[in-house]
Amino acid sequence: MLVTGQSAFAESDAGRRLFKTLADQGFETTHLRVAGEPSPAWVDEQVQRHAGMTFDVVIGIGGGSPLDAAKALAGLLAVGDSVMDYLEGAGPEKPYEGPALPFIAVPTTAGTGSEATRNAVLSTPGETGFKKSFRDEQLVPAHAIVDPDLLSTCPPELIAANGMDAFTQLMESYVSLRANPFTDALAWSGIEAAAQSLPRWHDNPEDRDAAARMAYAALVSGICLAHTGLGSVHGLAAPLGAFFPIPHGVACGTLVAEATRLNIDALETRDPDSPALEKYAELGKLFRQKRHVDPVGARVFLVHTLTRWTEKMQLPRLGAFGVATGDIPRIVAHSRGSSMQTNPIVLTDEEIGQLLSARL
Repeated sequence: MLVTGQSAFAESDAGRRLFKTLADQGFETTHLRVAGEPSPAWVDEQVQRHAGMTFDVVIGIGGGSPLDAAKALAGLLAVGDSVMDYLEGAGPEKPYEGPALPFIAVPTTAGTGSEATRNAVLSTPGETGFKKSFRDEQLVPAHAIVDPDLLSTCPPELIAANGMDAFTQLMESYVSLRANPFTDALAWSGIEAAAQSLPRWHDNPEDRDAAARMAYAALVSGICLAHTGLGSVHGLAAPLGAFFPIPHGVACGTLVAEATRLNIDALETRDPDSPALEKYAELGKLFRQKRHVDPVGARVFLVHTLTRWTEKMQLPRLGAFGVATGDIPRIVAHSRGSSMQTNPIVLTDEEIGQLLSARL
């Protein structure tokens, strides 16, 4: 089973070569296309439609949505259950026993890091919508093929949204309450790669070196988040993506500067000895390219840099997707998922509301 996005890869030269090669070598291929973020209903429909068929492997090629869809199908095609049985916080949360089919992940964007994680994120959009994960160690891809040549057709707006998602995952992992020296080292290497390459790649989508660095940053962001959890940006991205037609990367990109400012202010006021404050200062020194900067000034420069990135890469505000002041209490009420639990400081409802208001 081959799962792709709606058209970008399937209609590319690489896609045409792949389909021809598979046919020439005698493979039987079932090709599914995912339009937008996958829903539990879509996954269940495909599992039912292909009941009784035997697949040797599931391959996902595309951005985070096709990879997550393929990951969920790899977990359920041989089992036959509804994915709702396993979604965290949305159903009975049955223990997953498998077996999962072998899964090969081939990212064509640099963002989610889904090629390195054990969770498939599924969403039901709308007034009563949700965004939840089907998560198990058996869902980790058997192989991941990370090739910067497959990023060559990414337009600037996709580079911006996905790149800011990857950077956010790296930074949130770095300051997470569950961070450790091993994830710190890996996250730092990814942050350095993103700092050197994201704005450059956005300005020149044909810059293959910048694309390769962002492919690496996205990959290690997935590895890090699997061990450390995330933070307030991803805590908010879940209800925003469920209730409004806002792509995940855009939600992360438009919030990360203001969320970083809020975390720093809250830590300086309520937990000045937090190790996260020193880490934010180290990030500011990285962007300033100066080691001898006072910690407060370095943290200010970090927020300034992220704000400048947000403006330069034209990340839209939440209001562009219909988010209004009256929606804030509902978003805040649904933001306390697993990602918020590893934010370096507990934020009040009022503070989260202020963060959202600042990006309307």
